Amino acid sequence: MSLIPKAPLRQMRIISIPLTRPKNPYQGATDPKRILTYYQFQIPSRPNHPNPVRETKPKTKWRLPEEGVIKFLQAKATSTWAGFGQAKEGSWQLKIYRIGEQLSDRIEFEEHALKGLDASLGPSLAHSPLKGEKKLRVPLIYPSSLSSSPETLSHFKAFLQDRMPQHRRGFYFWMLISPFTAPFMIIPIIPNLPFFFCVWRSWSHYKAYRTTQYLHDLVVNDVIKPEGNEDLDAIIIKGSHSPEHVVSEKSPNNSSESKEGGNSDKLLLLSKDTVPSILTLFGLKATADIDLSRAIWQARQRAGAGWSKS
Repeated sequence: MSLIPKAPLRQMRIISIPLTRPKNPYQGATDPKRILTYYQFQIPSRPNHPNPVRETKPKTKWRLPEEGVIKFLQAKATSTWAGFGQAKEGSWQLKIYRIGEQLSDRIEFEEHALKGLDASLGPSLAHSPLKGEKKLRVPLIYPSSLSSSPETLSHFKAFLQDRMPQHRRGFYFWMLISPFTAPFMIIPIIPNLPFFFCVWRSWSHYKAYRTTQYLHDLVVNDVIKPEGNEDLDAIIIKGSHSPEHVVSEKSPNNSSESKEGGNSDKLLLLSKDTVPSILTLFGLKATADIDLSRAIWQARQRAGAGWSKS
């Protein structure tokens, strides 16, 4: 198996990384609740073109940001939050940052993955390909020894159908309860954190919901094509036999409270030691390390296996 980084990505692709498998291989082959799968969405970076020379205009007191109001506010919120993480020890900003990161880790990894995809950068279905142009195609990479092309695509469809209504409800729920946080505005020193939390959760669900709509359109238009990958196979097989995986099978936390799952860790396919190999194989960004590690941790928690994230 070669772990040499591949050539630069030229098209969008989806990497299907199964985290668990059902005890009975003939049951739940396409059920997203029985087979937890982490989907990594990769979009090629846009080339950096020099900015064209523009006519100089007299400066005004205020004008709309060139990248758009939404992206400007999102970037501003991100930079402000990052500033909280760099605040001095003992400050309320740093305490809030640490609590926020803990809350973020409790959000389902599926939501994190979906909201992380910027559909505006992906292939568009607005225009049909012209004569001579290649038909729009998005590879869905999967480990070929654990699934087949039809099963992989069926599972992805079921995943989208399961997540779409969840994020639609989440968007409206957090948006509707945000006005009830208004009384917290009477505290002038600390920002209205409950309000910002509600807005953040509503925005997160909205982004995930829009992503499911976009991906569903790609599926309906027969754009997504499953492709088996033997290198991913080898990594998953190695991860399912790692020492960490075997030891956690005998964890004292696998007590009566997880009897329903029995030896839950027999369902697990990956350990955190396999993450670097997957990142290298597909040339993923450093942020994918956090996302995939979080997904593995949550999969273990859902399977009833006691495992420390640290």
